[in-house]
Amino acid sequence: MIDPRAAVSPQAELAADVEVGPFAVIGPGVHIGARSRVGPHVVIRGPTRIGADNQFFQFASIGEAPQDKKYQGEPTRLEVGDRNVFRECCTVSRGTIHDAGVTRIGDDNLLMAYTHVAHDCQLGNRIIMANTAQLAGHVALGDWVIMSGFTAVHQFVKIGAHAFIGPYAAVTRDVPPYVMAVGQPAKPHSVNSEGLKRRDFSAAQIRNIRNAFRTLYRRGLPLEQAVEELKGLSAAQPEIAALVDFIAVSTRSLIR
Repeated sequence: MIDPRAAVSPQAELAADVEVGPFAVIGPGVHIGARSRVGPHVVIRGPTRIGADNQFFQFASIGEAPQDKKYQGEPTRLEVGDRNVFRECCTVSRGTIHDAGVTRIGDDNLLMAYTHVAHDCQLGNRIIMANTAQLAGHVALGDWVIMSGFTAVHQFVKIGAHAFIGPYAAVTRDVPPYVMAVGQPAKPHSVNSEGLKRRDFSAAQIRNIRNAFRTLYRRGLPLEQAVEELKGLSAAQPEIAALVDFIAVSTRSLIR
């Protein structure tokens, strides 16, 4: 299953059925789970732990040292879950000691060609990053986030679950769950209602989320007042609770 032209370190641990293509390089401290496929010319550096059923297409660079001038070779790592796809020339960096020391990518994510995940990013599950989408360091993406092509996200930004980032957007502040954001800098446009329908949100839930969006962005309320109104609704509308909880942990302020 390992092409004889590949370079695999004796200190790497690969499941017996992992496929490794020609001219791939797998360094020491790399662990790769069952049924994963490493394409030609892929480079994976450690310490990196990769789960099962992942696919790495040609020229991807995974687990390389962070692009951070403060990094001095400290032991940091990358953790990747299951069933992720990393397309051509995708780059993912390890963490730094200036954060938790680890970059994490969850399960069932699709990172298209030329996407970049910088040091200390935390990605959830079922995320799509379209071609050339870029994450700076310390960015957090919730589950089901979709990032369109040529989008860029500033350091320390959080993007909530089910958000949709439009093409060429420059995201400099936190994006709440469910929100469609567009522009440079990115601003709230609407609710990602089509995405919610595809994920089996009911018509009533989507209506509640749209009303919450209006409260947050269209009624001209101060943020504190809007949040208090949403808190009052969240007990009966659990989908709104996710929005309230996100706002509570926002650190870069919300897109407005």
